[in-house]
Amino acid sequence: MKYGFGIDVGGTMVKIAFFDQLGELLHKWEIPTVTAEGGSRILPDIAAAVRSHLENAGVPKEDVLGIGVGVPGPVDGRGVVNRCVNLGWGVFNLHEMLGELTGLPVKAGNDANMAALGEAWKGGGQGYENMVFATLGTGVGGGVVLGGKVLCGVHGAGGEIGHMVLRKDETEPCGCGKYGCAEQYCSATGLVRMARGALEGFAGVSLLQSAGELTSKAIFDAAAAGDALAAEVLEQYYDCLGEFLANICCVIDPDIVVLGGGVSKAGKPLLEGVRRYFEKYIFHAAREVRLALATLGNDAGVYGAFQLALSEFGNIG
Repeated sequence: MKYGFGIDVGGTMVKIAFFDQLGELLHKWEIPTVTAEGGSRILPDIAAAVRSHLENAGVPKEDVLGIGVGVPGPVDGRGVVNRCVNLGWGVFNLHEMLGELTGLPVKAGNDANMAALGEAWKGGGQGYENMVFATLGTGVGGGVVLGGKVLCGVHGAGGEIGHMVLRKDETEPCGCGKYGCAEQYCSATGLVRMARGALEGFAGVSLLQSAGELTSKAIFDAAAAGDALAAEVLEQYYDCLGEFLANICCVIDPDIVVLGGGVSKAGKPLLEGVRRYFEKYIFHAAREVRLALATLGNDAGVYGAFQLALSEFGNIG
């Protein structure tokens, strides 16, 4: 039996998972992400954790296929990281550096792309070769999987779906500096922003007025309880999200679109609401694209990272 690691480097913690070659997650744990001194400790800490686990498990390096790594920034096919601001990283070859520290083959990719690959392999997109993954959280992340391979793009920026422009007349900037990005409307933050806008000058009575902290969950809960304003806000949200996903599918034409992130916890109401507008905007030939929910949660990144290593260094199934 061969083994390998899937690693998801986050801003505060590094998730590490140890798999067998068939994709069974045998053990997972976390270590702190030390971003001091330009993040110079991150890779040595990962290498130490890998070495320690192999020693404790009694697994020789010869039985390890390799290490897959997801990082919060662009990574090209050669493993060159092009700045991860929240880690303090500049430009360097992660394959080479972590490979030297561990003595193992390394393959790296963008963390959102790794999560997409994980959902395609073992999650909501399992069984489909072509998938769009959209995470609806504080922002909108995602990834595209075609023919079972994640789309990285020439500059490592493939799958940055959240920064497609939906509204050219937007006056507030997106976090990326542009105006009218899908992230401003289709994220959990965007949904809350819509609700706040609807409440301004609203003369009626709504559960949203007494919701305390206004969250995407509070909006879904209010709509489920029959609140007319919350239902109206959600229709606006479904319209934006349906248009956004339809535009992507006009280019990609995948088998399935998988929705993850905090908003996806709304479940069936989200899928049914988005489907109505998706069918309104989609090109007729792509009308049968399926919509589904993500299933791996926070483990999607480590699954995807390991699958990337498997495909690079000896995937047997």
